[in-house]
Amino acid sequence: DLVNSVQPGVDNRQSVLATLGKPTLAGQFDQGDWYYLARDSRNLAFRNPRPNAQITLQISFDQKGTVTAIRRGGLDQVASIAPYGKKTPTLGRERGFFQDLFGNIGTVGAAGAGSGGNNGSNTGGGGRDRP
Repeated sequence: DLVNSVQPGVDNRQSVLATLGKPTLAGQFDQGDWYYLARDSRNLAFRNPRPNAQITLQISFDQKGTVTAIRRGGLDQVASIAPYGKKTPTLGRERGFFQDLFGNIGTVGAAGAGSGGNNGSNTGGGGRDRP
């Protein structure tokens, strides 16, 4: 088992990198921690994936880069978080489906709202001179 081959006080960052590979993530608050995560999940059609097993490995290093501690975790430490189902209210008026769908009809390209052109009138010259 590769995980058991990493020993505190013996290994350093380079040997852990050579043995286990690049960590899944590095600590955000303590840059001396590396985390390795592995999960086995079961996926069924039209259902959310369910984890069967999970291994979390936290490897801590000192200032010199030597391994100081190895902590292991499993599926028992996984927290199930349900998303908040309600919508966040927005300021202003609420628009319905049809207002969203047809709300811009007549506002884009309306007469007089052009970019300084002649708005379709043919008074700008440029045509043939007639006697």
